[in-house]
Amino acid sequence: MTATVLRANSRNFGIIAHIDAGKTTLSERILLKTGEIHRAGEVHEGTATMDSMDLEKERGITIGAAATRVSWNEHAFTLIDTPGHIDFAIEVERSLRVLDGAVTVLCGVAGIQPQTETVWRQAQKHGVPTIVFVNKMDRAGADFTRVVGQIASRLNALAVPLTIPVGAGDAFEGVIDVLGQRFLAWNPAGLMSATALPAQLQAQAGAAYAHAAAVAADASDALTLAYLADDTLSPADVRTGLRAMTLARRAVPVLAGSAYRNAGIEPLLDAVVDWLPSPDERAAPMARLDDAKVTVGTGDADPLAALVFKVVHDEHGSLSYVRLYGGTLREGDLVWNASLGASVRIGRLYVIHADRRTGVGEARAGSIIAIAGLKEALTGHTLSTRAVPLVLETIHAGEPVVALAIEPGKGGERGKMLAALDRFRREDPSLRLESDPLSGETVLWGMGELHLEVVLERVRRETGVEVTVGAPQVAYRETIAGPAVELEGKVSKQNGGSGQYARVVLRVEPFEGVFAFENAIKGGVVPANFIPAIEKGVRHALAQGPLGYPVTGVKVTLLDGDYHTVDSNDMAFMVAAKEGTLAGLKRAHPLMLEPVMTVSVDAPAVNAGDVIGDLQRRGGKVLGIEEQTGRVEVVADVPLARLFGHTTSLRSLSQGRAFASAVYARHAPCMQQRTEAMAA
Repeated sequence: MTATVLRANSRNFGIIAHIDAGKTTLSERILLKTGEIHRAGEVHEGTATMDSMDLEKERGITIGAAATRVSWNEHAFTLIDTPGHIDFAIEVERSLRVLDGAVTVLCGVAGIQPQTETVWRQAQKHGVPTIVFVNKMDRAGADFTRVVGQIASRLNALAVPLTIPVGAGDAFEGVIDVLGQRFLAWNPAGLMSATALPAQLQAQAGAAYAHAAAVAADASDALTLAYLADDTLSPADVRTGLRAMTLARRAVPVLAGSAYRNAGIEPLLDAVVDWLPSPDERAAPMARLDDAKVTVGTGDADPLAALVFKVVHDEHGSLSYVRLYGGTLREGDLVWNASLGASVRIGRLYVIHADRRTGVGEARAGSIIAIAGLKEALTGHTLSTRAVPLVLETIHAGEPVVALAIEPGKGGERGKMLAALDRFRREDPSLRLESDPLSGETVLWGMGELHLEVVLERVRRETGVEVTVGAPQVAYRETIAGPAVELEGKVSKQNGGSGQYARVVLRVEPFEGVFAFENAIKGGVVPANFIPAIEKGVRHALAQGPLGYPVTGVKVTLLDGDYHTVDSNDMAFMVAAKEGTLAGLKRAHPLMLEPVMTVSVDAPAVNAGDVIGDLQRRGGKVLGIEEQTGRVEVVADVPLARLFGHTTSLRSLSQGRAFASAVYARHAPCMQQRTEAMAA
C-alpha cells in the first residue's frame, strides 16, 4: 500500500468536551471496540487506560492529554483524549493545534456547558472540523432534542442528526440510523444489532433524512440541482455533500448514545471515517522561511517540517510528541531545531498506545509520533532541515491567573524543588516560575487552584520534597479609563564627555485590543533607527504600570521628538519613552483589573437558592438559570479572587451533591473600584 493511500485511510482526531461529559469513558469504549484492549477500564474505578497517571486514577479526572493508535475498518486512527477541566486548557490547545478533526462530547442531560464553548472556540481557531456525540442518553433527564437546539443557539453551528436516540434514561432503547434508515440496538454485553425501522419510527427517520439531504445539497451546484430536481438526494450524494460541508465547518454531524453502556460507539467510529478529514484533506500549514511566509509541502519527499506539541518526562527520560507535516523522519537522522537554531539527533521513534510504546523505524508526513530523548526540545519548537529551516507557528499558552508562594519544607531541598518545577514548566507552557524581588519568595503561577495543586502534588510524589504554600494570589492587570493624554519624555545629561539626550512626545489612550504602538512623526525629527528603542521603552513601561501590574488595553502614539547627533543613542530614547509612557498612564486615570470567571454550578433543585446566594455573596452576577429534572444549572460571572474555597462551600451546602466548573471569561474593573464608582 502506498504512502498516499495510507494517509487517505488515516485520521488524527481528538475528543474534547466540558468536564464530566464522558470523554475518557468514550475513549475506553473506542479502545474496546477496535480491539486495542479486551476489557474497558472505568474512570470512577481508577482503571481507565487513557488516564495512566496515578493522580488521574485517584481523582477520576484527565490531567494530561493521552494519545493512542487504533484501527477501524482498514483505517488507522490516532486518537487524543483531552482534559475537560479549564485548568488544563493548554492540553486541549496544543492537541487541537496538530489534529485534523475532533469529536465534541456533550452530556445528554447538561448539554452545552461553559467549557464546551471554550473548546469549541479553540477548534474553530485552528479550523478543525468537528462531529458531536451526545453522550449519557441512558441518564435521567437526557434530552437529545434540547441539546441539538443548543448546538444551534449557543455554538452557532448547523447540526445534522445522523443517529437519533429512541427513548432516554431507563427507557433508552437504541438509535435510528438516519442514512441507513434502520434501527440499531445494543445488548447488555455491548453487541450491536441492526433491524428494520419499526413503523412508529419511520416518520421521524424520514424527516431527519430530509434535513440531512437539504444540508448536503448546499455543498455544490451539482448537488443543489439534483436536490431541486427530485426534492431529495441519494444516500451516496448525501454522504458526499455532508462530508464536504463538514470539512468546510459549515455543518456538524450529530450522533447519540451511551458510552458507559457501549451504545453508539460503532456508528461514531464510522462517522470518524465518513466525516472527519485525512491529513491530505487539511490545508497545508504556513511556515516562516527566513523572512518569508511559505506553504509547507506535505509529501514524504518534501523538506522536513514537524512540530513538537508536547514534552513529558518519566523514569525513562524525556518523550517529545511530534506532528509530522512534511518529509520523513528516521531513527538516527540529524535534523535542525529551527526554533533554537541547533542540530539535534533523532533517537527512538515510537507510536503511542496510551501508556505503552511501540518502536517504529520511520515516520512519514501526516503522522503523529513520539521521539525519545530529543534534547532541549520544548512545546512549539519546529524540527526541519538546516538547508530549509522552516519555522511553524508555535503553540500559545493562556496567561496564568493564579499564583502561590511556595517554599520547601526543609531549607536544603530548595534545589531539588526548583529542578522539579523547572521540569514541569518545560512540560507545561502554562506554568510560570518567578522569584519575588522584594520578598525573595518563589512564586508559581498557573491556570487555577487545581492546576497548581496537581503540580505541587507531583513535586511531593516524584521528589519527596514537602512543599509549603502561601495564600493564593490572582493575576491583576491595569488599564486606563481615559481620555487620551499627551506627555513628554526627556533625557538630557551632560557630564563633560559623551552625554545622553533624547526627547519624545507620546499620546497615551485607551485601546480595544491588548496594545498598539504607532509611529506618527513626520519629517525625520527622530531618526528611524531609534524607533525600535522607543517602542521597547514603551513596552517596558507597560510591563509594570503605575498601580504595579501589567498594563493592557492601551495605544501609544509617537507624535514628536528631538535628538542630538552626538549624545543620542538607543538607551537614551528607551529611557525617555519609558518615563513618558509612565507619566501618561498616571494622567490617563489608571484602572485596576481582576480576572473574572464564568462559573457553572450543577446542583439539586432544592439547593438552588443556597447556590445563588453563595455566588452573590462572592460578588457574582447570575447570567442564567436552567431547570432540568430535579436539578438546576446556575451560570454566573464571579471575580476569581472571591472563588477560593467555593468548591468546599458548595459541597457543604449541597451535602456533596453539587459540582461546579469555572472558565476564564475576561479581566474587568475590580469590584472595590466598581463599588467606589457607584458610591461616587
